[in-house]
Amino acid sequence: MKLNELRDNPGATKKRMRVGRGPGSGKGKMGGRGIKGQKSRSGVAINGYEGGQMPLYQRLPKRGFNVPNPKKYAVLNLGLLAKFIEAGKIDASAPITEDVLVESGLVRRKLDGIRILAKGDFNTKVELDVTGASKSAVEAVEKAGGSLKVKGA
Repeated sequence: MKLNELRDNPGATKKRMRVGRGPGSGKGKMGGRGIKGQKSRSGVAINGYEGGQMPLYQRLPKRGFNVPNPKKYAVLNLGLLAKFIEAGKIDASAPITEDVLVESGLVRRKLDGIRILAKGDFNTKVELDVTGASKSAVEAVEKAGGSLKVKGA
């Protein structure tokens, strides 16, 4: 068998219908759109319209609520903090505040505060002072012999 002899299985593919190509094609003249009306014209998309019946999206009850001005926190994983401490970019002996984290380049900007998450290994004794932290992050810092002070709580 050669590359030029490759063929799809018979019946596996079907030729596309060329609409509006004369009466002999079976889809000539109006191209299967019928006569007149909105749907026979081009550029029509009547999504969600159910012919006068109350549409499904209006029949279902409204659910949920979007907070109009939610707090956005800069997120920081403990594993990254450990890397920066090992690299000497952050001094672990002094208290680590949000300003220190921004100056070191670990966090780009504070936003509404910095929140610490427990992803990664952490075993350095540090004193952290941030806006928020997950329970597992607090446990991980305390397990390493440090303290994590949260402003939010």
